Amino acid sequence: MKYSKVLTNGNMIVSETSCDASYQHKNTNYTIKFVFGGSENFGLQNSSLNIYPDSFAVLNAGTKFSSKIESPTPVRTFSLSFTETFINEFNKSLVNDNQYQTGRKFDAHTFNESIFPFSEDIKQNVNQLKNYLDEGLNDERLINEYMHDTLLNYYKIYDEEFNLRINKLSFVRTKTKEDVLKRLTIAKEYMSSNFNKNITLEGVAEHCCLSVNHFLKTFKEAYDITPYQYLVQIRLKRAKDLLQYSNYSLNEIVTMIGFECPSSFIRLFKNNFKITPSKYKKSRLN
Repeated sequence: MKYSKVLTNGNMIVSETSCDASYQHKNTNYTIKFVFGGSENFGLQNSSLNIYPDSFAVLNAGTKFSSKIESPTPVRTFSLSFTETFINEFNKSLVNDNQYQTGRKFDAHTFNESIFPFSEDIKQNVNQLKNYLDEGLNDERLINEYMHDTLLNYYKIYDEEFNLRINKLSFVRTKTKEDVLKRLTIAKEYMSSNFNKNITLEGVAEHCCLSVNHFLKTFKEAYDITPYQYLVQIRLKRAKDLLQYSNYSLNEIVTMIGFECPSSFIRLFKNNFKITPSKYKKSRLN
């Protein structure tokens, strides 16, 4: 389903479905981008971000980026764009919201260009908005409420992914913590976008400009798992997407996600999701 809806307050929602698309764009407003099935790649000035159904990307106003979709099955993209006025009013509302305590002041710059997990709260909210618009309904008051709640859920995820993880790092200076976490985020983005390649620990550490030992230590501190465990998690999530949205065979999927041994993949998949890949695919089809 394809539509582009501009609200009276300037906020905008864009929904598109494509198997093959490529364009360049300069972002006008602050934007959160989702995909439902398949993936979308964003080329930014200094990085490349891939988003999948279990993640979403955030882009700042004024950011120039390229977008590319190449998929054997249709990819549904869904974007929410917020004006700075809407965000500033939203931030003011948080000041008096005693139910939302994070210990820091938010502003428009909280739109940190990165990939974030598509957790259940924000997923439920976005799906409700998407379904509402798919039905052709047009109550702007309700649509803005959905967008407000989506923004609130994003801020909570941001707080978990950045502010809480900064406090886990064993450095004295806050500036050092912020710098290291920024480098770890670059490492996560690199692994998420290159999970199907032959990734080495040395290569990821070099990419984020940390020594191997420093990278291992700080990554485990911030995320409670090793970089290798994180990479395996990403590969298993991509396998779930392919099992659900594609017709590739199990052996093809194993190769596509970067595993060499089908038996070890099946064992890891079952250990993580409590179901075998073949049973999962059958349950999704049903």
